Amino acid sequence: MDKATNTNVIMDNELHEECGVFGMYDFDGNDVASSIYYGLYTLQHRGQESCGIAVSDTEGPKGAVDVHKGMGLVNEVFNEQNLETLKGNIGVGHVRYSTAGASKIENAMPLVINYVKGILGLAHNGNLINANELREELAYTGAIFQTTIDSEVIAYHIARERLNSQNVQQAVKRACKKIKGAYALVVMSPRKLVGARDPYGFKPLVIGKRGNSYVLSSETCALDTIGATYVRDVEPGEIVAITPDGIESDKSLCLPKEKEGRCIFEYIYFARPDSHIDGVSVYASRILAGRFLAKDSPVDADIVVGVPESGNIAAMGYAMESGIPYGVAFVKNSYVGRTFIKPKQSSREKAVKVKLNVLTESVKGKKVVMIDDSIVRGTTSDQIVSMLKEAGAKEVHVRVSSPPFLWPCYFGTDVPARDQLIAYKHSIEEIRRMIGADSLAYLREDRLEKLVDGLPICKGCFTGSYPMETPKQDIRGEYEK
Repeated sequence: MDKATNTNVIMDNELHEECGVFGMYDFDGNDVASSIYYGLYTLQHRGQESCGIAVSDTEGPKGAVDVHKGMGLVNEVFNEQNLETLKGNIGVGHVRYSTAGASKIENAMPLVINYVKGILGLAHNGNLINANELREELAYTGAIFQTTIDSEVIAYHIARERLNSQNVQQAVKRACKKIKGAYALVVMSPRKLVGARDPYGFKPLVIGKRGNSYVLSSETCALDTIGATYVRDVEPGEIVAITPDGIESDKSLCLPKEKEGRCIFEYIYFARPDSHIDGVSVYASRILAGRFLAKDSPVDADIVVGVPESGNIAAMGYAMESGIPYGVAFVKNSYVGRTFIKPKQSSREKAVKVKLNVLTESVKGKKVVMIDDSIVRGTTSDQIVSMLKEAGAKEVHVRVSSPPFLWPCYFGTDVPARDQLIAYKHSIEEIRRMIGADSLAYLREDRLEKLVDGLPICKGCFTGSYPMETPKQDIRGEYEK
């Protein structure tokens, strides 16, 4: 009986996102740390370098806050003992992958600032394009930075604006007028929980409710985990303040709908398939992507398979539309973690010893359609195709549930400089030969809006046309035009 092919694969072709944020305010005074823990655990796919929780008691002293942060996964950083020490009925949590700032404990979030108005705890998902300029401006007025992340720039501006604002949500709004780029923010003040989303809506943020408490989360799946009910999405440009009196909303920074630009990769890759973003099911989007691939790029084959995990649902869609049976070709080692736990390439190579094995019985002697979510550098696609052929696949036809990457991303998705993008340098036929596939096709760019029910999206990494003017260099200095 054939066994799974023993081949080590270095999964350095994956996309990387930045972070997941979670906040909670219990009006009955119950501790929220354990619920935030489970929320972060559910959002672990959004960042695996570091995590943290900060909590405070809204009835206690204004400057009192308990914080625990660490490098690694949520279940590695937190345990029953340290969760027990986090006492408070309001709090914020964060899981991080670094797109700006080094991977070290100083840069772990949430950030906590003690200032004259009490405390400020901040968790941020996204990437600012004017962070260097703002940081320099603050430094010349006496600011001393403890981190190298752009989130600290946001925290400083909120704290400064709070000194001349009636309330914290007004301070958040004034800070948001200064920052440019992508952000979903959850801010804890002594008596309020504030959420803010950039006017383009690059990053998701939702509101949930459980009993007499409210929740802010990057994704709806984390609401499900803690038994909270989905209330609504925070709208692009909206700032919400959660207090015992209810939810206060400020939409003065909102743009006309047509100018918004959600990151399409939330739907294609980043978000969990059991999440909904701005009313659209991530699962349904991926099924539709597969169906479109089958319509636009059909092939005669015996089985459709997905590259785990985000390729699996698109593969199901391809199978539904084409009538070709859906199958499982890859066994993934779930305990390895995503390859970008350690950002340096050398570390990633050491970290991923065995991530995927091929089920020989599933593909031997068959024509295989293999669905992947993207091809970035192309450095692993050839290995995966080779694995299938070594396992006995007669043909391997690669279908990609996104268009070719031609431009970098400046807003928190780790799409690299153009000279590292395989599709920028090579034609589709050249890429096909390089990865050893029998055929290769990508999702058509004009199909993208249909994946999200016509919502305005950012597809700058495919077209070079972004919702806002982009910098010549981002905070890491890697994305030179």
